Amino acid sequence: MSVPDEETQSGPRAVPGTVDVAVVGAGFSGMYLLHRLREMNLSAVVFEAGADVGGTWYWNRYPGARVDVESLAYSFSFSEELEQEYEWEERYPTQPEILRYARHVADRFDLRRDIFFGTRVTAAAYDERDATWLVRTDRGDAVTARFLVMATGCLSFSKLPEVPGLDRFRGATFHTAHWPQEDVDFGGMRVGVIGTGSSGVQSIPVIAGQAADLTVFQRTPAYSLPARNRRLRPDEIAGMKAGYRAFRKAQRESGFGVPTVPATKSALEVSDEERDAAFEAAWESGSLVNLLTAYTDLAVDLEANDTAKRFVHRKIHQIVKDPRTAEDLCPEYPFGTKRPCLDTDYYETYNRDNVHLVNLRRTPIVEITEGGVRTSAGEYAFDAIVYATGFDAMTGALTNVDIRGRGGVSLKETWSAGPRTYLGISSAGFPNMFMITGPGSPSVLSNMVVSIEQHVDWVADAIGHLDRHGIATIEPEPQAQDAWVDHVNLIGSFTLYPKANSWYMGANVPGKPRVFMPYAGGVGEYRKKCDEVAARGYEGFSLSSAGPGPRSPSAG
Repeated sequence: MSVPDEETQSGPRAVPGTVDVAVVGAGFSGMYLLHRLREMNLSAVVFEAGADVGGTWYWNRYPGARVDVESLAYSFSFSEELEQEYEWEERYPTQPEILRYARHVADRFDLRRDIFFGTRVTAAAYDERDATWLVRTDRGDAVTARFLVMATGCLSFSKLPEVPGLDRFRGATFHTAHWPQEDVDFGGMRVGVIGTGSSGVQSIPVIAGQAADLTVFQRTPAYSLPARNRRLRPDEIAGMKAGYRAFRKAQRESGFGVPTVPATKSALEVSDEERDAAFEAAWESGSLVNLLTAYTDLAVDLEANDTAKRFVHRKIHQIVKDPRTAEDLCPEYPFGTKRPCLDTDYYETYNRDNVHLVNLRRTPIVEITEGGVRTSAGEYAFDAIVYATGFDAMTGALTNVDIRGRGGVSLKETWSAGPRTYLGISSAGFPNMFMITGPGSPSVLSNMVVSIEQHVDWVADAIGHLDRHGIATIEPEPQAQDAWVDHVNLIGSFTLYPKANSWYMGANVPGKPRVFMPYAGGVGEYRKKCDEVAARGYEGFSLSSAGPGPRSPSAG
């Protein structure tokens, strides 16, 4: 396995001045897209801010980081040889194991020669005369491309808490999305963790096992289920590899990109005993989807959802010994309307003598001080503070690049009242620009690898269609985009998702419009819609032959 040296990767090599496709990001999206473009004999360059491939699994190396989709399902399906040769170790792999997989893919398909690491794209401007994009980087590169693809990920632009004094603290500070490459030892330290989303839920038990004293600052509790993680058995690996084709088909047709047995009953039409037994089985299975889909109406009916909510609350009270701490850990919003977590001994950690929970609803943080954290109730002294405060999700990595389309209008301005896309793939006013798993697609409500492959294939096929038919540009028609945005909002309104102040809604970022950003209609239904659009000659898109026209394919 080769690991790139940043200087040799980004220094001596010359960035091409002109390519068919400029790709931003070398996570799973950017890697697979590069592979597809090479198969099409198109030239491409990929810019990656990190020092290696992997995207979110390069950056998020905090203690306890692991995925909440099983490894054998959270993997590429485009290569049967890759499926058969790669050996996963754990049911829910850790960040290092997923990064090893990403590096293996990069090595196997020789992807790094077209990726420029340690390079951040700062701006991209559309030239209407030439129908090209000029892409600029923080290293001074300027690349002209026919197509621009933002493969920047949904959870890649991190945020800090909005409290005064962040630069005052004299101890060590860490953000879960920017963890050091070297191991961090909290042994003997007084540690404060701010945030109890997924990164907090995963890291808190690990930090608690090292620190002399740990204080967790919680604004909003998370729903979390035990992962029941373990090493994979040879027989289950062999069974999956033998049946991968049928499994992949089921993934693509499912609601979340994770095949399940469809529920047939409402949570309200069964006895308490039957329902509790179903919830208990889901809890013991170590699968989020099994509980989310145990009944037909948990996502759409508040009374039905309350049955799952009460079940999880009972579990928390059974595990956590201190009644007040247990009550503080019980979420009040509907189950599943914020991304639930999978954990290893999260609730059990609060039974440790060295772990304390501060409910910020009662005593909010006033400021960060030189010595620690001050709340309305007093000051807590720390040797280290960990910010597990998440991301400007889905839009942050897009709007924080100065992207300018027709007439020099910026994407950030265009989306000032909320993101507007057609199919979550592209936005009116920005010809020949695509987004992988953008707002308006299932993305974060799904197994991301399934959604990534579907988007990459759709985008690559669209580019191929344009080249075959001598078409220069593709761009959503405003009315088609408006109709899709309305449809996404309508589907979301049928669910309970808008009832939570979640990052799905942009509620974790002050000033961000409160809009439900993902498409909640399911992976399978969404795929059908995208396929129909393509089959009808890219219905809802404006295709134009104006401009320089397609170039002759060049070697990748």
